Amino acid sequence: MNHQNQKRKKDHLNITLSEYTSFKDVTTGLEKYHFIHQALPETDLKDIDLSTEIFGKQVKAPIIISPMVGGIQAAKRLNQNLAEAAQTLGLAMGIGSQRCLVDDSEVTETYRVRPIAPDILLFANIGAVQLNYGFTIKELLKAVKAIDADALVLHLNPLQEALQVEGNTDFSGLAKKIKMVCSELPVPVVIKEVGCGISEETAAMLVEAGVAAIDVAGAGGTCWSEIERMRIDDETKIKVASEFASWGIPTADTLVMTRKVAPDLPIIASGGIKTGMDAAKAIALGADAVGIGGPLLLAADKSSDDVINYLEEVICVLRIVMFCLGTNSIDKLKRSLFLRKI
Repeated sequence: MNHQNQKRKKDHLNITLSEYTSFKDVTTGLEKYHFIHQALPETDLKDIDLSTEIFGKQVKAPIIISPMVGGIQAAKRLNQNLAEAAQTLGLAMGIGSQRCLVDDSEVTETYRVRPIAPDILLFANIGAVQLNYGFTIKELLKAVKAIDADALVLHLNPLQEALQVEGNTDFSGLAKKIKMVCSELPVPVVIKEVGCGISEETAAMLVEAGVAAIDVAGAGGTCWSEIERMRIDDETKIKVASEFASWGIPTADTLVMTRKVAPDLPIIASGGIKTGMDAAKAIALGADAVGIGGPLLLAADKSSDDVINYLEEVICVLRIVMFCLGTNSIDKLKRSLFLRKI
């Protein structure tokens, strides 16, 4: 068992559940947009259809429970609560980084949710940088098969790794390796940032690599540089980390950037998405689905019912927004002419 990995995951979970971990002076940018109300929507609220298809699987709403936890015993209950909500509501779900699972199969149970959620679209998750630290297709397949996942998320987190005491910082040549994984892995490969966003340049590289989708994970939600700062006990390194509390591309901006260079690629918008209004704006800006993380982790720490209640509120608001725009499908919301920048 890798005790260093276990300690890091415990630190991350404890800080996320108990500390204020938002960005400083940076928002998602979604508050700069507003919808133009349509008083004659020419549709019935009950006819609003939130369902969509992702990687050939139907979901009842374009919402993904973002990858968050795994690898430690405390994560098992949280993942089960999140999975129960996903199954109940017909949503998709990602699992926290499975590096621990690849290194130590004993922790597999902390990630495994299929017995609770047999029907959901489920994403496995590995840090892309691990491709430069010994991981091959074999390890990625192990992560996918261990939880019976439908797709694999390779996450990008250069800032977090740079600030982490035990970080892996060799990101050289990764685009070529990601391209290899996309061509050889038998499931779709999604690239996801962890909260600093995807630039136009990065998005173009990912399109060329053949990724199946991009999760932009912009700034404005959970700030991993702040989480890493709270783990550091060296005064100089604490000051260094604090300089990055406002680093990143706001979610609205990274979404627009990515859609510009990837007009046909499925895009997930995450990073500070908290409400149905946030979700509606992100979809109208070009996202195919949205990811929600931090608020659901706090809810999952209480119960699966709390997760369900939170998500039902998000879904209800999204449905009413669509009704008040006269937009009865997610595809039409993506092409809405009624979103304006303030």
